[in-house]
This record gives sequence, C-alpha cells and structure tokens, in this order.
Amino acid sequence: MLIILLGAQGTGKGTVAGILSKRNNWIQLSTGDIFRENIAKGTELGIEADKHISKGCLVPDEITISMVEKRLEELNDAPGIILDGFPRNIIQAEKLDEILSKKGQKVDWVVNLETPREEIITRMLNRRVCSNQDCKSTFNIEIFPPKVDGICDVCGSELKIREDDSDPKAIEKRLEIYDTQTKPLIDFYNKKGIVIVEEISKRINRFAEEACDDIMEKIK
Repeated sequence: MLIILLGAQGTGKGTVAGILSKRNNWIQLSTGDIFRENIAKGTELGIEADKHISKGCLVPDEITISMVEKRLEELNDAPGIILDGFPRNIIQAEKLDEILSKKGQKVDWVVNLETPREEIITRMLNRRVCSNQDCKSTFNIEIFPPKVDGICDVCGSELKIREDDSDPKAIEKRLEIYDTQTKPLIDFYNKKGIVIVEEISKRINRFAEEACDDIMEKIK
C-alpha cells in the first residue's frame, strides 16, 4: 500500500500520516523530516536545502527525488508507505510513477486535505514541534496545546517553532508556491481515479482522527 498525502502546509498532513501509520504499522516518509535532519546535522545536502527552506521556497527537484528514491529502496519490504510532502509537482509525480513502475508498484491512493486559508496561517504560527527527531510530535498552542508549556507530552523534550513557521510572509509565499506548483497534482491524480478529499477544519469541528476514520473506510 502506498498513499500520498496532499494539502497545503498546515492542513495536518503530518498528523494524519502519524495516525494512519500507527493504526496500520505503515511507514511515514516525510521529506520535511529528511531535510530537517540533514539541516540539523549540517550535511552538504542540509546546507543546500536550508537555503531554499528558510526563504519559504521548495528544495530543487533533483535533490528531493534522489533522496526519496533511495529511501523507498530502503523501505522496499514495508507493508505500507505514506508519502508526506512528496511529490510536490507534476515532474516529481511523473518521476515517482517511473520509480514505482520499475518495481511493479503504483500509487494506491491520494488523500487531499483541505483547510480554509486563514485557518492554515493561524495554525502554522501556533504550531510547535518536538525537538527530539525520534519523537517529532506536533502541537498547536491554540487547539492542541501541550500539558506543560514548551514541553512535549510524549517524550518531555523541548518544543520549538520551525523557522519556516515563524514568519507570516514566508508562510504566504509557501502557500502561493503550493497553489501554483502542487495543487495541479489533484487533477493529475483525479484522472487516475484515486483521490480522496478530506476537510480538516476548526470551522466544522473536524480534525485528524475523524478524517483518518473516513480514510480507512474508503480504502478498505
């Protein structure tokens, strides 16, 4: 089983991926986590990726594709994989199809998460992530705050604000990039008949758990 999660930044892709992963023993493959790990370690790739991420821009396709291809090869025997943050554009999607085709595999489902734009911006500004890379738990100081301010409920590590979440202008730029480069993927996968749409919003009091329940019903 291979599932792609689509949706603008702040729609809850990481949270949904985490829930589905725990329920089904699937592997959550987040390009964002891979980039942050390399940035923290100061690798050549991390330094290059950080030049783009800190400006609210996407990491170049050639870097992202090669990283994902290598990781998919390492996870070849996994019972299921959830791609969070990849593909981000048509070029990456077409390349992913090529990579999977060589192994006799394909994308099974694409879940498109939707959230009102104003709510996305507020959610990202209020997002806090665990500094422990082995935990990576996510909180929101408005709708899902930690029990102790600044401390992860799961592992007790310090929570932090991602650099790319701290600047409203950078957030707006990332959302604009999503609209122009990533949103066309919905049509790309709609033509394959594998898209599931889920709204996650405070406006309708519907969050990740409810969305995951619906997703599991639809992919049975």
